[in-house]
Amino acid sequence: MFAKWLRENNVAAGILTVIRVWLGYNWMTAGWGKLTGDGFDASGFLKNAVANPVKGPDGNAVYSWYVTFLESFAIPNVEIFNFIVPLGEFLVGLGLLLGTLTTAAMFFGLVMNFSFFLAGTVSHNPTDIFFGFIILAAGFNAGKYGLDRWVVPFIRKTVLKRGEDAARNAA
Repeated sequence: MFAKWLRENNVAAGILTVIRVWLGYNWMTAGWGKLTGDGFDASGFLKNAVANPVKGPDGNAVYSWYVTFLESFAIPNVEIFNFIVPLGEFLVGLGLLLGTLTTAAMFFGLVMNFSFFLAGTVSHNPTDIFFGFIILAAGFNAGKYGLDRWVVPFIRKTVLKRGEDAARNAA
C-alpha cells in the first residue's frame, strides 16, 4: 500500500520533489567544490581506507574484498577516481535537482554512498542512503515534477521502441 502511494500519488510526488532537490543540492555542491577547488585527490582517502578498514568484533576486516579492490585497482588508478568522483557527484546532483533520469542518478548516488560506507566513512551517508532508497522505490513519481515528465516518455517512445523494432526484425 505504501509503495503504491509512493509510486503513484501526487502528494507523494511533491514530497519526493523536496527530498530529491535537497539531496541533489547536497550532491551537486559536493561535486562542484571538488571540481572547482584546488584539485581533488582521493589517494589519501583510499590509502586510509586500506590502512584502517572496517573491522568486526573479531578485529578482522569486514569487507576484505573491498580492501583488496582498493589496493589492487583504486589506488593504482587513483587518477581515474580523481576524475569520476567529483564529476559523478556533480552529475548525480544535477540529475536530482532537475529531475532528469532521476532513478538512474539516484542509483549512481547510492553506489557512491555505499562505496564511502564500505571504506569506513559514516558521515551523512546513512541519511543519504535512507532518502535515496525512498527516491529509488518511488521510480518515475520522484521525477514527476521535474524534467522526467518529458524525458521519460520521450525515451520510452523513441529509444525503447527502436529496441523493440530491432528485436522483432531479428526474430
